Amino acid sequence: MKRITVLLAEDHLIVREGLRSLLNHEEDIEVIGEAGSGRQAVQLTRKLRPAVVVMDIAMPLLNGLEATRQIRKIFPDAKVLILSAHSDIAYVRQVATLGAAGFLLKQTSSHDLATAIREIHKGNKFFSPAIPGLKGRKTSNDPEPFTKKKNHLSSREMEVLQLIAEGKPNKQVAAELGVSFKTVDKHRQHLMSKLNIHDIASLTRFAIAEGIIESTARLPIR
Repeated sequence: MKRITVLLAEDHLIVREGLRSLLNHEEDIEVIGEAGSGRQAVQLTRKLRPAVVVMDIAMPLLNGLEATRQIRKIFPDAKVLILSAHSDIAYVRQVATLGAAGFLLKQTSSHDLATAIREIHKGNKFFSPAIPGLKGRKTSNDPEPFTKKKNHLSSREMEVLQLIAEGKPNKQVAAELGVSFKTVDKHRQHLMSKLNIHDIASLTRFAIAEGIIESTARLPIR
């Protein structure tokens, strides 16, 4: 029997270990890799080519939404299952627009996790039945598409936004992305102009409101 290969993308080690332990009990599922950041998830997807990527939304360096967009671009055959502690229907619509095949609440059972992986591997969609506004797991009725904001940010601008909102200075952002200081400054100016936001604290609040970083992030004091 050919097993479903899975990449786990979750920044909390204890949660990742728990997910791996649960899936190891499923005879038809094999965990072939683990990522602790969104960027690592993209890299490992490129290298390992898993059938399913189980992706936490709140990931450091590159959040799960942007990682999903990049994964779907470089490896369209990969099925992405989003994990989140938040049941906001707006998140569900956004991840569906980005190409994710499913959305599962972290409070769900191990049975639902395995079922979701099997369903999306078969080409179906799977959204947690506990999400307000959805009728149930079967998704012939997909969530309404997420409408992109005017002046939406590019993939690189989203990466810069997240790193700045996480409190990293331009020099560190440049090192993380492998680009020059001037390039980071240019992206920073562009995203601030697009969003009509002109200070770091407001950028961080925007990133929290959009689910780009977790709300536990500390706002810069300016």
